[in-house]
Formats: sequence, structure tokens, C-alpha cells
Amino acid sequence: MIVLKVSDVSIRYKVGDFKDIGLKEFILRKITGNYRVEEFWADRHINFTLDQGDMLGIIGTNGAGKSTLLKAVSGIMTPTEGYIIRKGNIAALLELSSGFDKELTVKENAYLRGAMLGYSRKFMDDTYDQIIDFSELREFENRPFKQLSSGMKSRLAFSIASLVDPDILILDEVLSVGDGAFRKKSEAKMNEILSKGATTILVSHSLSQVRRLCNKVLWLNKGRQVDFGDNVNELCDSYKSFLNGDIRLE
Repeated sequence: MIVLKVSDVSIRYKVGDFKDIGLKEFILRKITGNYRVEEFWADRHINFTLDQGDMLGIIGTNGAGKSTLLKAVSGIMTPTEGYIIRKGNIAALLELSSGFDKELTVKENAYLRGAMLGYSRKFMDDTYDQIIDFSELREFENRPFKQLSSGMKSRLAFSIASLVDPDILILDEVLSVGDGAFRKKSEAKMNEILSKGATTILVSHSLSQVRRLCNKVLWLNKGRQVDFGDNVNELCDSYKSFLNGDIRLE
């Protein structure tokens, strides 16, 4: 059963319009004839479908359009062209360390983040111990959030977000948070979610991780779709050759 369909999706940013420069500067530039808007296509003509239980690995260098595509799939952005069909509820783990209040304690931020994700106070009361223990932050729970390292902040965010039971799960470099032991815990948690039938999209710079976890791969380069398929090892090998300079893309 198809759970996600991305059809000829293109996403355009406008650079230099009044939303970026402010109303006053916009008026001045219009008066002087110095107003120009540049268009930047972050993604062009992306196509793929995922069935229930699929795990898609999206690979590509920085600037390939991976994170922008995830925002469109999760519903944060609307495609400029094309369309996306989703079935079921979506949980997106994007920019894990954002959305916290640095002046609040770790515990207070856990409840704050839970509220932002739509969890009830009772749900947070019932699961808080599970969250704090999974994130390995028990000894820091009453400290100001600003005292945590970036890795510790991401661990807390991952621990909270992974409590959901979604139909579609979107992960943007989140399985790389923490040390090696925590990464193994993160992968085990994701496998647990997958075992329940969730369709998952993973953006990762770790080809070994993509090979190990994913049954489909989407390769993006400078906003363009290079390839998509279930020949995971072959696609990863080709991408590795591209990174090594052994093959070139047109």
C-alpha cells in the first residue's frame, strides 16, 4: 500500500524580496529602481513513492536539497510545483536542538517540548522518567538547559520525539546524535518503530547507516534527482564513487 507519493515536486525560494529586506528598504529600492528578486530552486522534479514499512535513505552532499524536501514532505512547506500525497500521521524530527528555552531547566524543557509536539500533561507525567533515562540526562534534569552540550540537547529532543507512534517518520541526521553507545540506542529505537509498520525517511551522511537500515535510496545532487530505487548497495557504491571523484554528474 502506497503511504507517500511525491510527484514532480519542485521548490523555489525567492531571494531579495520584501520579506527578506523589510518594507522600508523595499519601498526605497522600488523608488530608485533597484529592486530585484532572484529565484533559487532548491529541488527540481523530484519523484518517488513509498509503501508501508519502507525505509528510505536520502543521500547527497550539502546543498543537495535534502532538508528542503523533508520540510515539504512533512507539510512545513508547500511545493512550488507538483504535489505530495500522504496517508496517516507524520512525525518529523528536524533541527532537534531548536525550540528549547535556554533559561529553563532540562526537566522544564522536556515538558515544553512535549507540549509543542501535542503531548498532554498526563502523558508527559507518565513518560518523563522514560524520557530522562533514555536521554541519559538524569543528573542534569534540574540544571539550566543552556549548560548542556549540543549533543546532550539533541539527545533530549530525540528521546521526546521518539515516543510517538507515527505512520510516517522523518529523520534528518538525528541518528548521529550523541556518542557511539547512544547512536546504537537510537537505531534500536528506530527499528522498534519500524517493526510497528512505520514508513521512514532518513537523511544521513553515513553510507554504512543507509546500507544497514534502508531498503530504498533517493540520491539528490544540487536539487536534482540523480536516482531512486531499491538497489541500495549499488546506489551507495555509485554515490561513494561520485564523492571520490571517480564519476561525474551532468
